[in-house]
Amino acid sequence: MRYFFEIAYNGKNYAGWQSQHNAIGVQSILEDALSKLLREEIKIVGSGRTDTGVHCKQQYFHVDIENEFDTPHFLQRLNSFLPKDIFIASVHKVKPDASARYNATERSYRYSITRKKNPFLDGLAWYHFKQADVALMNKAAGMLIGSHDFECFSKVKTDVNHFMCDIKKAEWKEHGDQLEFTISANRFLRGMVRSIVGTLLDVGSGKTSLKEFQHILSSRDRKKAGANVPPYGLYLIKVKYPSHIFLKE
Repeated sequence: MRYFFEIAYNGKNYAGWQSQHNAIGVQSILEDALSKLLREEIKIVGSGRTDTGVHCKQQYFHVDIENEFDTPHFLQRLNSFLPKDIFIASVHKVKPDASARYNATERSYRYSITRKKNPFLDGLAWYHFKQADVALMNKAAGMLIGSHDFECFSKVKTDVNHFMCDIKKAEWKEHGDQLEFTISANRFLRGMVRSIVGTLLDVGSGKTSLKEFQHILSSRDRKKAGANVPPYGLYLIKVKYPSHIFLKE
């Protein structure tokens, strides 16, 4: 039986989703816990990768498990095997050919900024005290909506067939001292969201005009875009799937 597992994690202590040569990724922690619990070697497939230090409020991975199990009890045992910064929220039966990666129709990220130093947000939001014109940044963000080539916001030497992404939503919101940017799309390139946020902040500070931002977007040149903002303010917050891949439980 194939299952989708819904997970959340604090990315502070991990090299993103996948393990690196000299650092641990979330995927290997999950595979190790499942292998110990099920007493067989388990390999999982995630809905996508996250960079080192990036957090996750909702992500999915799929895994094939031979024997059925009591879900509440299994979840309790699995979470007890996992470190305190990784949490399994739910498990769902899916069709045998369902893929956590390829069946995802939309992914959403949020970038959190605090404009006032806050020790309780250390490692969870970026302290960025400079003033930013939110209305102007939202005008620039509106230029991202639709299907575009986003090579200008992608890490160089990334292994992809193309740089086209279909942006459904890109919006800044203020909440007191907090500033949040939310973006949703069918797919994202490596480093894309952090690069977009950095470039939009350049617009908000007056360093980059709306006309220059439009030129950056059409340039396909990473060197023209702004610097990447730190990873610890970034959260993967939602992954959507078509309902027909899930089995009734």
